Amino acid sequence: MKETIMTKYQAVLFDLDGTLLDTLADIAGALNRALGKNGFPGRSIIDCRAFIGDGARTLISRALPKDVATDETIDQCLSDFRQDYARNWNLTTRSYPQVPELLHALSGRGVRFSILSNKPHEFTIKCVEKFLPDWPFEAVFGQREKVPLKPDPSAALEIARQMNVRPAAFLFVGDSPVDMKTGFNAGMDAVGVSWGFTDRERLSEKHDGVIVSRPLEILDLI
Repeated sequence: MKETIMTKYQAVLFDLDGTLLDTLADIAGALNRALGKNGFPGRSIIDCRAFIGDGARTLISRALPKDVATDETIDQCLSDFRQDYARNWNLTTRSYPQVPELLHALSGRGVRFSILSNKPHEFTIKCVEKFLPDWPFEAVFGQREKVPLKPDPSAALEIARQMNVRPAAFLFVGDSPVDMKTGFNAGMDAVGVSWGFTDRERLSEKHDGVIVSRPLEILDLI
């Protein structure tokens, strides 16, 4: 029997990469192999960490030398990146420490949750099915055709309607300024996490709200 606890929020909307899953090495590996295949230098893991968050096309655009980042070159590198990532998306990816315990605790309290990512939808689904199969995510959305990327609130509000939960009853949890802005744009409270792809200092420059350093701290906000 689930424990009944009064909560401030009825639902949590999570980002994926850098929030629930550490996908950095697999993304960086696929990116650098795609760049190398097209004759361009690879980027450091630190660079890749800073490039992630605004979708795969923007990732490629940021990684390419500025003087060659034409639409044609971006398209080719993006195609190669997608093909490589499709083969190598699960080599080192894993959930962050305390994430399983957090999801178990939320589920036990009757707090519902979903995922909204700027990662391509097909890979978002694969990652959740592989690394987070034990928890009842009600919606799992990645980048979908004709749906604006975060920080546009359209997809977040679509999830709220699908779950039949008011936006104000959501806590939006993410690791980037894009996530914080998405929550604000959707009318959801947002909490930043410092263990992901954006360091605490940079995140705090863009977000004057709560920032947590460990997943289980989120329970105190709920």
